[in-house]
Amino acid sequence: MSAPVRRAGPGDAETVVRLLAEFRTRFMGRTEPSDESLRASVEQLIRHPDTEYLLAGDSGIAQLRYRHNVWTGACDCWLEDLYVRDEGRRQGVGRALVEASIERARARGCARIELDTQEHFHDARRLYERFGFSPPGLLMRREL
Repeated sequence: MSAPVRRAGPGDAETVVRLLAEFRTRFMGRTEPSDESLRASVEQLIRHPDTEYLLAGDSGIAQLRYRHNVWTGACDCWLEDLYVRDEGRRQGVGRALVEASIERARARGCARIELDTQEHFHDARRLYERFGFSPPGLLMRREL
């Protein structure tokens, strides 16, 4: 059974940092940004009105970012990161975080919710597809 999902507040910054650092290391295979850099970013973003972190206990996190879209006249929600720790997998934590993310986007009046994932994250892709996410085209990126 999954933990209830709640919106993180400034007092949850350490939990957010810990989960994002684990995601960075275990699933992204990276060591950067450093924990200190993550902490500074989280402390800034957790107070920003266009960013929300959703927590499912200590088992999972979703990071949502909002921006106005000129073509729809409404906000878009970007599900920037979703991470579930091993003990939360296959326990409904990912499902609960996606459901809560969609509900938060609706509550904010968003016209759509978007995300990207890696080709080899098969479980994540299946989860998102169950909620009706589909690839609209080619996502391109340039690092600066």
